[in-house]
Amino acid sequence: MGTAQQAQQRLGHEGLLSLTSAALLTFAAGVTFVGGAVPASADPIEQCTATAGALVAVDFGPFGGKVEKGCDTTPTTGYELLQTAGFTMEGTVHDGPAFICRIGKGTGTQYPTPDKESCVLTPQATAYWSYWTASPGQRKWSYSQQGAMARSPKPGDVEAWVYGGTDIAGTKGKPSFTPDDIRGFTTPDPTVPTSPPKVPAGRVDVPATTRWVTGTLTDGERVVDEGSTTANHFLTTEAVFALAAADRKSPVAKKIADFLATPAQTDAYAYPAGKDGIPDATAAARLALVAEATGKDPRAFGGHDLLGDLVKYACPRDIGDGDGETIEGCFTKGDFRTTGQADAQAMAVLALVNAGVTPPAGSVARLTHLQCEDGGFTSVLIRPGSMGCESEAGATGLIALALERAGGHEAVLQKARNHLKRSQLATGAWPAVYYETTGNPAATAWAAQALRALGDEAFADAGVSWLSERQHPTGGFGFAEDDTESRLYPTATAAIAGAGSDLAALTAKPAEPPTPTDPPTTPPAGEGPDAKKGVAYLTAPSRLVQGRFYESQPGSGFADYGLTIDGAYALAATGEDNAALRRIVDFMDKGGKDGQKRGIHEWTLVGTKYANGGSIGKAAVLAESVGRDPRSFGGQDLIAALGRITCQAKTPAPQECASKGNYAYATSVFKQSLGVMAQLRAGEKTAAAEPAAYLKSLQAPSGAWVSLIGEPSGPEVDSTAMAAMTVDLLPDADSQAAVDRALAWLATQQKEDGGFPGASGNSVNSAALAVQGLSLDASKYSAQIAKARKFLASQQNPDGGFNVAKGGQTGSDLRASTQAVGGATGVSFGVLTRDLTGTTPEPIPSTSGGTSGGTSGGNGSPVIVTPGEDGGAGTGSAGGSGSGSAGGGPLASTGAQVGVLAAAALALTLGGWGLTRAARRRRVTPGSEA
Repeated sequence: MGTAQQAQQRLGHEGLLSLTSAALLTFAAGVTFVGGAVPASADPIEQCTATAGALVAVDFGPFGGKVEKGCDTTPTTGYELLQTAGFTMEGTVHDGPAFICRIGKGTGTQYPTPDKESCVLTPQATAYWSYWTASPGQRKWSYSQQGAMARSPKPGDVEAWVYGGTDIAGTKGKPSFTPDDIRGFTTPDPTVPTSPPKVPAGRVDVPATTRWVTGTLTDGERVVDEGSTTANHFLTTEAVFALAAADRKSPVAKKIADFLATPAQTDAYAYPAGKDGIPDATAAARLALVAEATGKDPRAFGGHDLLGDLVKYACPRDIGDGDGETIEGCFTKGDFRTTGQADAQAMAVLALVNAGVTPPAGSVARLTHLQCEDGGFTSVLIRPGSMGCESEAGATGLIALALERAGGHEAVLQKARNHLKRSQLATGAWPAVYYETTGNPAATAWAAQALRALGDEAFADAGVSWLSERQHPTGGFGFAEDDTESRLYPTATAAIAGAGSDLAALTAKPAEPPTPTDPPTTPPAGEGPDAKKGVAYLTAPSRLVQGRFYESQPGSGFADYGLTIDGAYALAATGEDNAALRRIVDFMDKGGKDGQKRGIHEWTLVGTKYANGGSIGKAAVLAESVGRDPRSFGGQDLIAALGRITCQAKTPAPQECASKGNYAYATSVFKQSLGVMAQLRAGEKTAAAEPAAYLKSLQAPSGAWVSLIGEPSGPEVDSTAMAAMTVDLLPDADSQAAVDRALAWLATQQKEDGGFPGASGNSVNSAALAVQGLSLDASKYSAQIAKARKFLASQQNPDGGFNVAKGGQTGSDLRASTQAVGGATGVSFGVLTRDLTGTTPEPIPSTSGGTSGGTSGGNGSPVIVTPGEDGGAGTGSAGGSGSGSAGGGPLASTGAQVGVLAAAALALTLGGWGLTRAARRRRVTPGSEA
């Protein structure tokens, strides 16, 4: 889920994958999809305009090619647009033709080539074709909330496919070109590198930096220059930033802030003209950021309202304008009086925005005026149109952070981003000024901070690699590449970059969990989703093919087993339709085949060299949830299979084994969690010990878990909730403390409307998982749970299904709905249980008949073989796979794709909440077991 599963774009395919036998999976590296999309004759590109047709661009830059474009004057789906524009596509063995793994132009080579990507399993989250869209008038890309088969381009739309990866919110990994570049039929600037310098991986030793900075302090609270008796306030603020980068709750950082907040020190630094005089804007901005980094109030710091004074003394006009009266300290409209330097201007804007204060429009615009022709920024507050603008990497990084935080400056930021990429040296470093040829630690740190915040993590990582080589044994950094003496200013900036953060994030106010209230014994009536309608949506014959599985593409007959298990989880959580749940489970357990003659283990790949820990674990948890034996599910011992694919060491290809204890091909925290959960639920504590320890080792100090394993990624709601549900099954105190930290972090991520950030924005998927996670301690987080359930209810449509995200494309999405119909119950996957006593099997006798969509002569109906039982007609045999959303969205099946369960029957929600409360009680009892 999240980053690791955004690669699961579910795209259609007009042809069908034909696998002659499961044995082919062993040789899957050589498998080619015979039904690949055939290149079409593209419509003339000039026929696609701002009001007619749609354009699509594919960036082959990572493969040494260029950006290719095409036009479709009458596209019905994003997939058709791609094909009609002259591109060809190929899927994967594991996910079928619905997942686009390769793209080519015309009859040319499809990329990535088989020697780089086998297209057997889902590709790595940092190496897949991501899908971006821009509607008419939009000047920046949005990560598509739907797959190409589900999205219907509108006249004037522009779409793009980029090979690489994105973060959970789709803010990173965007195309290097803009929608206007495609609309204007121009190509991106060829001087902008598409990949960073090739340098060895490296990390800044942040703890060593912290020790060195602490050692520079006098009385543990201030920096005093040699030979002086008074504090160097500038460097003292830098010490706060360095220490807070390692730990936002650093007691030393707080002690320094207390010192700076004494009226005598604040006045000495920020009010040199007297307590009631005009403040030094540089000092006021720095102190405001110190306050925000350490949890103090910048409106009441050292006896002053620092933010109020910054706004009060912003220059209202240019010198000489109006009546000609000169305003002390003012030269240009928007300047914070007495600043003089761009860094102070940027820090002041940053401090105001962080505190929720709207900066004067002229003050933000003033920063944009400092951009030079090459896209970089100068550190001098030159007036617009002035000569001699010299780009500096440090100023560019800091101003970019301020403008990104202020919002609304995409074009300016794109130019800055391009400049930083162009000016990065082959060593990974940045020079202080664009024309220099040696690296500068402070400049490199600022540039790395900005590029990471803007989504160019690989370029930022190259900069951090260079910094790691320049770190002194003491932990500090020098002013220059060859400076052997540690200095505080470059050290603080490098510490922030080395911690993977930036000054904007470091000083942004962390969200505080609402004050806990007495937990309700049941979910509040009317506040949650309508689970009955949700279940009816999930089990509709038009979606659940013959009541047995969901298709990856409508009419294909190709089962999306991961999505189908998500639907089964939802039915198990609600208990609303046990008969439908039984049909799904029997289909998988008793040898059922989809229209392509594929069973469940053509998806798990158990028994092959590509056996997938996440898929095996997911199937095993389903078996455990409904009372089936995971050691004999679908004819396979899934628990033993997990033991066999537990990695004993790291492999050269991190996608296979990132570390000892990782499951093979479990490339995300979600997949690792499912495997551990399955083993623990099966009572295999010893076998699960190393995988569980590895999962716990991936938790960040904040309490969050990241999305990816073996690759860089950020903290994520979905992965944190899933990992917490898994670790909650471990009764030891250390594991319980890890869960507590995770839940506290989850609570801080909740938005004002009750939603949570996810891969698609304000995500239904993430809100549902957050409900499940927070329900591990429902008494403490009842207020957050109630808000999240209300949010989920607001995203339910009249047909019972759910939107992908608030504010995105409206309309029910099957993946989002499977996640939303179980998560609102609050039932953890770790204790999910549904008794199927009283239900009866309904086998399907043969493959004769039409396709799942009800047409004739196609793929054949699914087969279910149930030894010892009489055949009978399957229910729901008519109807297709539903409304074009079966394969839609960046959401995907739990543990293998970006989706998550959510919403539940109000009556049976009581049972879910009871289970969760019981689990929590067991959890907090020392030595107890879930």
